[in-house]
Amino acid sequence: MTSHQWGRVDDDGTVYVKTADGERSVGQYPEGTPEEALKFFTERYAALAFEVELLEQRIKSGVLSPEEAVESVGTVRTQVTDANAVGDLAALTARLESLTPVIEGQREARKVEKAQRAAESRAQKEKIVGEAEKLAESNDWRNGANRLRDLLDEWKALPRIDRSSDDALWRRFSTARTSYTRRRKAHFAEQHEKRDAARAVKERLATEAEALAGSTEWGPTAGRYRDLMKEWKAAGPAPRDVDDALWKRFRGAQDAFFGARDAAAAAEDQEFAANAEVKEKLLLEAEALVPVTDLDIAKKTFRDIADRWDAAGKVPRDRMKELEARIRKVEQAIRGVEDEQWRKSDPEKSARADDMVSKLETAIAKVEADLDKARASGNAKKVKELEDNLESRRSFLEMAKRASDEFSG
Repeated sequence: MTSHQWGRVDDDGTVYVKTADGERSVGQYPEGTPEEALKFFTERYAALAFEVELLEQRIKSGVLSPEEAVESVGTVRTQVTDANAVGDLAALTARLESLTPVIEGQREARKVEKAQRAAESRAQKEKIVGEAEKLAESNDWRNGANRLRDLLDEWKALPRIDRSSDDALWRRFSTARTSYTRRRKAHFAEQHEKRDAARAVKERLATEAEALAGSTEWGPTAGRYRDLMKEWKAAGPAPRDVDDALWKRFRGAQDAFFGARDAAAAAEDQEFAANAEVKEKLLLEAEALVPVTDLDIAKKTFRDIADRWDAAGKVPRDRMKELEARIRKVEQAIRGVEDEQWRKSDPEKSARADDMVSKLETAIAKVEADLDKARASGNAKKVKELEDNLESRRSFLEMAKRASDEFSG
């Protein structure tokens, strides 16, 4: 019999392994020596030990999921328990058993990680839903559709959470997308209708503008073109493929009319240049009246100048404002002198001024009498009050006399 720490070979070639429950036959190796038989079965043990070690490494590294790890440990345990090998099988079993708390720890860690991922996914999905619902109420037709597509891609990339919560959030998200899409389609349908209506309006406006292009009624026609332009702006955009073409027609007719009007005005300006020269000479006569020294002569002279001014006729448009401003300035100066003389001679105001002087003189006389009494009684406080009162009234009296003198002058 050949012995080993964990087994032996019987004389008939039967190989046994030692276990806690006693010896167990693991097989025979009749063709070799007992030493070769033990070597064969110890090598089998070494292979099992290597498999256990490899499984330990894979489980501790986290390569296997807890479920896969439990299944693999069970499989290897069965192999160790029934192994036809010579070695410390109990130690291998113990090593496998020691993996159970490791697996449980990983299971708990994965639960925590899964819960954290679910919480993050929930928060992100709620954020996506919130943004989608805001977009559903907005009128951002240009960027809203693209953003909703991006939000959908973000949603798909996120892990699912518990089914009821996930379904509820998805319904909100889907409802928001549907609402936005429906409103967007309605908006563009309405815009399409408005553009078609605008095209009809602008075609009418372009036709009328072209009909007016040859008119020589400069004032009324220019006014009508302004009205047409207001209508054009109010009509809004027509379909892009026709809007530019209609505008070219409208603008071309408008330019033709105003070009002809400007040419006619230029001819008139040349004709009216001589009138401007006459009015410049009249202005020299009128401006010589200022400052006014004799109002009656100034008024009579200015009326004569004004008659000749009107008779001189129109002037070039670019001179009208300048010339009119100068003649108005002289007129205002004469009128100002006239108004000032009337103000000074106004009998009602003169009477009020005289009455004020009289009342103030009476009041001052009374205060002076009271002041004499206060001084005689030695009432210093009363004296001070009456002196202040007297000084104030005398100041008002001076102003009232100056006003009265102006009217009497």
